[in-house]
Amino acid sequence: MTTVNLRPNESQDQLLKRFRKKVAKSGILSTVRRKRWFVSKSELRRIQKKKAIRRIKRRQQSDND
Repeated sequence: MTTVNLRPNESQDQLLKRFRKKVAKSGILSTVRRKRWFVSKSELRRIQKKKAIRRIKRRQQSDND
């Protein structure tokens, strides 16, 4: 669980910004989004394969430029 304590002379905005950074760094939101729905292993493999193909194509395009 991510916690943030208010520092002396720190505004609420700064506290919220620090909290958001900690949550993003810990990967909590990405885990929650990924586990929101059940995805079968075969579906997961298919999605990963699609992502890999897109990543390879992007690298080739950036190398050509």
